[in-house]
Amino acid sequence: MIATCAIVGSGQSFVADMVITNANIRTMDAKRTVARSVAVLNGKIVAVGSDADTRPLIGPKTRVMNAQGRTIIPGFNDAHVHFLETGQQLSSVDLRDAKTPEEFVKRIRDFAAKLPKGRWILGGKWDHENWKPNNLPTAALIDAATPDNPVFIDRLDGHMALANSLAMKLAGVTKDTKEVDGGLIVRDANGVPAGVFKDAAMSYIYRVIPEPSFEEKLEAAAAATDHAASLGVTSVTDVSAGTDIGVYQELMRQGKLKTRIYGCSTLGDYKRWERTGVRAAFGDAMLRVGCLKGYADGSLGSTTAWLFEPYMDDPKTTGLPSDEITKTPELVLGADKAGLQVNIHAIGDKANATILDIYERTAAANGPRDRRFRIEHSQHLRQEDIPQFGKLKVVASMQPFHIIDDGRWAWKRLDEKRLKGTYAFRTLLDTGAVLAFGSDSPVAPLNPLFGVYAAVTRRTLDDKNPNGWIPEQKISVDETVRAFTWGSAYGEFQENVKGTLELGKLADFVVLSDDIFTMDATKIGGVTVVMTVVDGRVVFEKK
Repeated sequence: MIATCAIVGSGQSFVADMVITNANIRTMDAKRTVARSVAVLNGKIVAVGSDADTRPLIGPKTRVMNAQGRTIIPGFNDAHVHFLETGQQLSSVDLRDAKTPEEFVKRIRDFAAKLPKGRWILGGKWDHENWKPNNLPTAALIDAATPDNPVFIDRLDGHMALANSLAMKLAGVTKDTKEVDGGLIVRDANGVPAGVFKDAAMSYIYRVIPEPSFEEKLEAAAAATDHAASLGVTSVTDVSAGTDIGVYQELMRQGKLKTRIYGCSTLGDYKRWERTGVRAAFGDAMLRVGCLKGYADGSLGSTTAWLFEPYMDDPKTTGLPSDEITKTPELVLGADKAGLQVNIHAIGDKANATILDIYERTAAANGPRDRRFRIEHSQHLRQEDIPQFGKLKVVASMQPFHIIDDGRWAWKRLDEKRLKGTYAFRTLLDTGAVLAFGSDSPVAPLNPLFGVYAAVTRRTLDDKNPNGWIPEQKISVDETVRAFTWGSAYGEFQENVKGTLELGKLADFVVLSDDIFTMDATKIGGVTVVMTVVDGRVVFEKK
């Protein structure tokens, strides 16, 4: 369907700042309108239609670009990202694809050799599931490579991390160190901490890591927003923004912020926002606050996702509920009553069922309103719980790339019955849920085109599932892009101002190298971004 041009104002005469012609514009509106040209003025879309429709808006100062038939879509909106950590990881040791313990150690040794004595080594994003056997790393494994630098490098899911002996010494961790609720210290046969700390136990090491300076955070934010622009990501929900909103504010003041940010604080921090009177989605188009992030459990990769039944490969555990789970009903009730948006991390089936129940009881207690509760990850669901998302109007904030990563090994932890509800995109959509897609960067790559590839093909990274892992849950390119644009905008109360390319909406869009809607889906991961536009400004252009 080709759209007809519509222009703001009756009889208004003006020229556009930018006009793009000869394009394949997938507006992603409710009718899935396809247009050929778009015009932008003062950061807003003022016309979308044919080349003839926008021609009258071209003046001597209008930037006119011939898209040469390329596909244009709304800017990708990453619904779940750790934005500062993404920037920090860009300058940290990269362990994500280290295939063996030997390669893991070599990368750490080479990185440490470039650092001054005493500088902490953080980040990493390692994955022991790449190794055979998939034993957890230990402090002893890396001590010789890092004699002068304390180390605390996290697994890619962020739910466990490896410390070297120097870091444990600085933290005062010994055989006598006690366990904490919602966490676990991995120990050797003699009860001595072996180096890996899971979930709440990670706080033992975190408390002695120096806080980055404001300037260091500013550098990380600048790196993150530049990286996002290069990948077509124009908006993010930063689920761990916390008290770092001032970093983004300063970057915006300097004119360097290229990404719209909705910044979340911790759920336990809701009273601070309640006292200010701030409610969900408060702020301007570039920077907003009012969302809160809580935790119900850990992760499947760390065997801390909270399950109804034991892990197949570790029958003595059903995972770990978070250390705040007993307080969660009270926190959600209070935050929701204050008009704030609540987003809870839930991976395991019991974690998801528990949060859905808390949300239902909260809505009943506080009365009807447009609250848009979210479950972050919504990863492993019982069949009977899936329709609850649509019924309760809970947004399923999910990250497709995890499918093709976890699919390499999740079958070792969960039986076939439980896997049926894993990343259940198709069933969630069919039962009326709204999907808001993101990356979970730096846990997974920020590139949303990898996420599109993952949701459409479900082909795991080890190439062992060419027809897709749990293929009945595949969704189309159109549905996936809609979840990465309109769905994520809906998840932050912004679907009326962004997420589709329509008259009066924000001029945030992406020019792609290829048409992902018609090409072989297995090639989508190789598509690149040619241009990214935010607020009518070109923030990235491929050379």
